[in-house]
Amino acid sequence: MSLTTVLIVTLPAMFALARAARSLEKLADILARELPPTLEAIRLTGLEISELADDVNDSVQSAGEIVKQVDQSIGNVRQQTKEVKTTTKSIFTGIKVAWKTFNSKTKENMGRPLKHSLSSSHKNVDQNHLYTDIPPASATEDSTLDDKP
Repeated sequence: MSLTTVLIVTLPAMFALARAARSLEKLADILARELPPTLEAIRLTGLEISELADDVNDSVQSAGEIVKQVDQSIGNVRQQTKEVKTTTKSIFTGIKVAWKTFNSKTKENMGRPLKHSLSSSHKNVDQNHLYTDIPPASATEDSTLDDKP
């Protein structure tokens, strides 16, 4: 009686174990069909993400180089602007000095008769004394050669 009792008690457990084995077999079949394409899709997605990261890095480096070039160009423009400003101030100062000198010479010469030729005694005279009454540019009252903001 003990063997019959053991068989009667173990029979439902054996059926449950058989059902569990069939469920496990079905799960293994599903995994065998579905897992490889899913793993392949995950692998491809990883490769695409890696390529995109490389593209982003390249773009960031390119943008950095462009920013450096723009910064250098702005620096060059600033330097050229300073040079043009200095040159323009110098030109206007020269024009002012020339105008004042011209006007002062014109006023001085208005009362004098015009000399058309130099006498032979004056041809050998050092002519540096002719320019002694022109003040140097630094002595003019409104010289703009100084850098003023």
